[in-house]
Amino acid sequence: MGKCQACSEASELPFTFKMAFQPIVDVSQHSIWGYEALVRGAKGEGAHSILSQLTESQLYRFDQAARVMAIETAGKLFDDPSARLSINFMPNAVYEPKACIQKSLAAARRADFPARNLMFEFTENERMNDPAHVENIVVTYKKLGFLTALDDFGAGYAGLSLLARLQPDLIKIDMELIRNIHVSQAKQVIIAGLASMARDLNIIVLAEGVESEAELTVLRAAGIKLFQGYYFAKPALMSLPPIDNMPKADSMVA
Repeated sequence: MGKCQACSEASELPFTFKMAFQPIVDVSQHSIWGYEALVRGAKGEGAHSILSQLTESQLYRFDQAARVMAIETAGKLFDDPSARLSINFMPNAVYEPKACIQKSLAAARRADFPARNLMFEFTENERMNDPAHVENIVVTYKKLGFLTALDDFGAGYAGLSLLARLQPDLIKIDMELIRNIHVSQAKQVIIAGLASMARDLNIIVLAEGVESEAELTVLRAAGIKLFQGYYFAKPALMSLPPIDNMPKADSMVA
């Protein structure tokens, strides 16, 4: 329990931060599926302004503090009891999954936020030191009833091999594969293949970084139902932004 103990006893972080929230839209239901909590500086600066300050010794403390802030803030803002909260986490900042999740569960109880509505995102965009450790986190979180998501899919180191090993509940397709997909046959073929593969694996696909109706149209045709991006709404600091564009429900959905 060494690192978890150090996390709980660590001094305060030498910087302050806040959370921004961006909606995840379910076009098949014409509704908001949930929100992603995004780290921001105290005045709304981008995540890099905070992450670039982190030292190795602060990772555990920051990961815990960010989760707690996201959950407690969502508890105040969310009025839909079914809305999910997606939280990014650092796999290397989790020493033992069951022990390190306790502060998150306590925050959910304080905020009266349903723990079953929590989703934890990890990224393949940074090389993982110990894939077996990440696999243990995913398995543990699933047993605890949380959703798990692989972020930036298609942009990182491990790709399909990591997907096969971890089999998360959801994959978020990297925005570089989304951008201008309506004019790229290669991207259309790749996304269609990913969507088909995910269906066979019973994994939900979310397209993030959607910025135009043209992109959305192609992605919907591929069978994708969950979306996130500036086309719908930009992140709002410590608040829930209104939806700029809510597409009509997918008529192909039974």
